[in-house]
Amino acid sequence: MNIPDSPLPRVVIVGGGFGGVTLSRKLTKKKFQVVLIDRHNYHNFQPLMYQVATSGLEPDSIAFPLRGLNEKKNNFFFRMAEVESVEPVMNTLQTDKGEVKFDYLVIATGSRTNYFGNEQIKEASLQMKTVPQALNIRSFMLQNLEKATLTNDPEEQKELMRIVISGAGPTGVELSGAFAEFKKGVLPSDYPDLNPDFMEIHLLDGEDRVLSSMSKKASQKAEKYLKKLGVTLHLNTLVKNYEDLTISTNKDLELTAHTFIWSAGVTGNPLSGLKEGSIDERSQRFYVDHFNRVKDYDNIFAVGDIALMKTDDYPKGHPMVAQPAIQQGKLLVKNLERLENGKDIKPFSYFDKGSMATIGRNKAVADVKGITLGGFLAWFTWLVVHLYFLVGVRNRLVVFLNWIYNYFNFDRAARLIIRPFQKNDMSKKLKNSTNAT
Repeated sequence: MNIPDSPLPRVVIVGGGFGGVTLSRKLTKKKFQVVLIDRHNYHNFQPLMYQVATSGLEPDSIAFPLRGLNEKKNNFFFRMAEVESVEPVMNTLQTDKGEVKFDYLVIATGSRTNYFGNEQIKEASLQMKTVPQALNIRSFMLQNLEKATLTNDPEEQKELMRIVISGAGPTGVELSGAFAEFKKGVLPSDYPDLNPDFMEIHLLDGEDRVLSSMSKKASQKAEKYLKKLGVTLHLNTLVKNYEDLTISTNKDLELTAHTFIWSAGVTGNPLSGLKEGSIDERSQRFYVDHFNRVKDYDNIFAVGDIALMKTDDYPKGHPMVAQPAIQQGKLLVKNLERLENGKDIKPFSYFDKGSMATIGRNKAVADVKGITLGGFLAWFTWLVVHLYFLVGVRNRLVVFLNWIYNYFNFDRAARLIIRPFQKNDMSKKLKNSTNAT
């Protein structure tokens, strides 16, 4: 992969998410050669991706080029490649662009969407784990609105304008709220010939409350805000299938919609090549000790969503959000330096800074140190925190100015169909192939 030899120990990092970015930025200031590998050439700020999907932000305002992360370029190398496997005996990483040797390997590959084995939903629904997928949702929603203006059939208009989201975690809640605000602020002015009531937003979840990972008080506040915005909630409701534009559930409920978004869970995104016992089959996360070392390996580490570190406080591992990845990355930098200096390394201890979710203008919830915040204070806190953790001064400025503009003008300036999206009707293809066999 054309990486020069160096007397410095080489740390190869796989993944440019929060953990990988934290590691690479801090390790380059130490005596290491750092190689960052990702299939994309940018870091994606996932907490704001729902705003790209709902026309609030352009994708370049939440993405940052990985090659621009570090000022010290002499010992930092980025390679855009797809990692295929690890050969731990040879300390080698195999990619589609060649192989690279390592002294230390850090796996920071994050998570992927969990479809719970339902291939039909996987192929037929829309997802939002990457920037292109967020743009697909934006384009598809706008395309359907344009199609709705071309028909005078009310039922067809409803099917084109109806949006159904499965999964009422932070992603589903934030998407629902943003779509509801789009309906209120943009639809009447841009599409005066369409009935706004036809744009229904339905949020489904198998739990008995939204935001089940947060406190009950936060859930109650979020439900109140969602209902006030006009979102229809279907709790204790599991999606069974999506076929011929119809979402079927475990209850006596069927919804017909062109736009069906799946945000019902995530699972680890592991690399192949490590020992079978090093991975939890259910969560697809690597078992790591309290130093983030992958089980049975001394020089292979995992941080963030892909790392399953069981503790008394977190028997199922740390939450799959940004903060564990950032904190594990910071400690691992210090521990790698200690290893090189022959010193004892320190165990990881997670400091929970709280969790939050925004539902709309002046509407958010936050759990911070046992206290639940709601309304404007939680919303303002959410704004400040997300601006702070955005990578790049330009991105912070662009996002801040967009938010000010949207706040005072009730507008979504990024409602552009730059790249039309054609959704394959895989549900019919799968059905036909099943019938053929």
